[in-house]
Amino acid sequence: MHEAPPPAPSGPSASDVPPASAAAPPPSAALPPSAAQAEPLAHGLKQRHLTMLGLGGVIGAGLFVGSGAGIAVAGPAIVVSYVIAGALAMLVMRMLGEMSAAMPASGSFSVHAERALGRWAGFSVGWLYWFLLVVVLAVEATAAAQIAHGWVPAVEPWAWVLLFMVVFTVANLTAVKNFGEFEFWFASLKVGAIVVFLVLGGLAVFGLLPDTDPVGMANLTGQGGFLPNGWSGVVSGVLTVVFAFGGLEVVTIAAAETDDPARAVGRAVRSAVVRILFFYVGSMLVIVTVLPWTAQQAGLSPYVKVLDAIGVPSAGQIMNIVVFVALLSALNANLYGSSRMVFSLAERGEAPRGLLKVSGGGAGKGGGADGSSGQPGGVPRRAVLASVAFGFVSVLLNLLWPDTVFLYMLNSVGAVLLFVWALIAASQLRLRARLEREAPEALSLRMWCFPYLTWLTLAGLLGVLVLMLTDNAARPQVLWSAGATALVLLVAAGREWRERRAAPEKSGA
Repeated sequence: MHEAPPPAPSGPSASDVPPASAAAPPPSAALPPSAAQAEPLAHGLKQRHLTMLGLGGVIGAGLFVGSGAGIAVAGPAIVVSYVIAGALAMLVMRMLGEMSAAMPASGSFSVHAERALGRWAGFSVGWLYWFLLVVVLAVEATAAAQIAHGWVPAVEPWAWVLLFMVVFTVANLTAVKNFGEFEFWFASLKVGAIVVFLVLGGLAVFGLLPDTDPVGMANLTGQGGFLPNGWSGVVSGVLTVVFAFGGLEVVTIAAAETDDPARAVGRAVRSAVVRILFFYVGSMLVIVTVLPWTAQQAGLSPYVKVLDAIGVPSAGQIMNIVVFVALLSALNANLYGSSRMVFSLAERGEAPRGLLKVSGGGAGKGGGADGSSGQPGGVPRRAVLASVAFGFVSVLLNLLWPDTVFLYMLNSVGAVLLFVWALIAASQLRLRARLEREAPEALSLRMWCFPYLTWLTLAGLLGVLVLMLTDNAARPQVLWSAGATALVLLVAAGREWRERRAAPEKSGA
């Protein structure tokens, strides 16, 4: 999951200027055309940044390492598990892409939920997603530090964590194009690694590598057959792998900082969803074809096993480097996504207004003071620092109390991604009809078979949650996440109740 950010307001700096929309009211119920409200953030991201963010955003440690657990429970049928989970993620992404192309905003689905369902929905999904990112960030930073510590034992893991956090904080405090460049090259390496793996694995299957014989279909049908644990194994596999698709949402958040958000997000979504499904399903098919599924173990990378089997030297170290890059990429993306989400909440009055300060030169639609894109400026530095502050707290809790305090925090976000996806689907159900009625020209990207596939997606998400409740390992995540969600909803309801009570008093005055 989110292999994929961030709270603590800092004092004002001389370079900070209030954005043009700082005093703007929350989004109204009326739907704007795709040109919507201008963001006070720099438009420094290019199409290539967004495309690679979409392709590489979900390729992380969950695929390279976590997939071993899925194979262990589903056998060769893990391919079916990935098809189901990937289809679910692809449908959610298509819905999100439709809304983001019509109404691009730095808060993405939080803004859409507010427009579709009310302020309580935008507040709830925004803060839940922010909390998810800053907690998962601690896992990524700690895991990357452990790998680096293995390479340089003289440097303690906490020092590596500090280094990573400082580097990516600085990158996110400067021009947004720096974040884009980091993610472009991180994603390029991950995508390149997957492509090389698919090519080598395909050659091994057909016996085209030196000193190899054709593998054939023996490993797909042996050791208990394609469904060694039956369809229950496929279901368990879905529960194991579905969260690995988390992270695609950041693409629609980042689209607001491109020159042409509607066109950029449409292209990124179209290119990403099918290719990601191909990378995931293709990788799993190669893995279970080259080696017996019984050779895989939870916690060990199946990619390393396959590369070792076909004679790639130093396969373990190669994959260590790839996983390390994947973790840093997720950390960087989560810092970015969390800062933009809390900034958007502040824009709508759902977070402290002090977080609205942006660096100089970013108040207009262009990135720089001269109106050109890509210039430094327009960075929500207070929102970045706020997110980083809580990220440091999460890392500290993970280092000091990984099996108690931090475990409870991790469980409390374990199923939040599914709640976020469900709210995205519910928002799209409401907004699609209104867009067709009020701004049909904004629907440049459309959800397939609306509304049937949207309802099917909602049913699928509910089904995953129910299945998690029946699984002993996953049940605590659902219960703790439900508790965290209920708490946020309670706060949202309390805010609306206070505002309703205050409204008559103001009108009377």
